[in-house]
Amino acid sequence: MIFKLITYGSKEYSEMVELRYQILRKPLGLDFSEEYLSKEKSDNLCVCKEDNKTIGACILTPIDNHIIQLRQMAVADDYQGKGIGKMLIDFAEQTASDNGFNKITLHARKTAVPFYEKLGYWIIGDEFIEVNIPHYEMEKNLIQKIQ
Repeated sequence: MIFKLITYGSKEYSEMVELRYQILRKPLGLDFSEEYLSKEKSDNLCVCKEDNKTIGACILTPIDNHIIQLRQMAVADDYQGKGIGKMLIDFAEQTASDNGFNKITLHARKTAVPFYEKLGYWIIGDEFIEVNIPHYEMEKNLIQKIQ
């Protein structure tokens, strides 16, 4: 299994978008617009690959110089429940920390809150609706390495 950053617009990016569509959007009857995807050009695009197949993905979008948002977390159906999500979050957190960020924020689907709580995230604020389903904003402070 390989965890890596990929380039916007690459073949791997197309695979990432397809995975996110299958796991996150299609079940809700939603799609991605070109405008939506074009905003990902300067994001950190994290993937997990096995046998040259993208099986996990998430995006890190800077909010400011200290806070980064984790978005579009997805693991292929056949690989869910096997620890890949945790490893992908670990990779994303290390990537964020290596780039000088000290806090990650995210919008968790209500059903995913226990997953993020196990990884040290906590709810900040009330339940809200996003893409027609309940979400909570969550965050986690990252420990910065001393240089």
